[in-house]
Amino acid sequence: MQILTHPAQLQRLEGILRKSLPLALPVFGAVLNINRGNPGQFEVLVDKWPEFSAVLARPSGEVASGDTGHSRGRRWHGALACGRCAQSTRGCPQVPVNDGYWNTQAAPAPGVRVGSLQPSHVDLLNNTWPYGGNARSRRYLAEILGRFPQVCLQDGSGEPVAWVLTDHFGTGTHSYTLPEQRRRGHMQVALTVAAQRAQARGFPTFG
Repeated sequence: MQILTHPAQLQRLEGILRKSLPLALPVFGAVLNINRGNPGQFEVLVDKWPEFSAVLARPSGEVASGDTGHSRGRRWHGALACGRCAQSTRGCPQVPVNDGYWNTQAAPAPGVRVGSLQPSHVDLLNNTWPYGGNARSRRYLAEILGRFPQVCLQDGSGEPVAWVLTDHFGTGTHSYTLPEQRRRGHMQVALTVAAQRAQARGFPTFG
């Protein structure tokens, strides 16, 4: 496969994939991140250019193996066999933040504010993630915490009560509200803020 490195190629690929959403979601977010500074140090490959029929996003310099699926518990890859991404698709429409699907009037509860997670919170994230609890998951969470956008709601003392993390593919990877803080609308606020920020950066929001 051919690695795309020229900015013009990557911008053209982004435009092609955007027209093919949601089919192209497995790799679209990774391409967006690559075109916006590449914080995850990823690369994108195609079987041929420009008439491609398959796209792969992976960590830079990684040798391809038989596992190219988007999975948890292994390296997080995105693979798409798309017939040049020309098919029309149905379902999973992109939802603008201001169209009524998202409650843009949602505001943090009294005593709660929008803030950010810190590196010191990685153990909390690891202990509350369904795929966490081990050294490998801790390294992964520390990586995405340091590289990708996230939203955190904090109480009056600055401690997290709810959060939304995104990953190399621009998708939500760990959203959580502390059990004692649930049923107060915290996650609705966090998701709305995350969606607003994502769309401002050119990332799609689906619902």
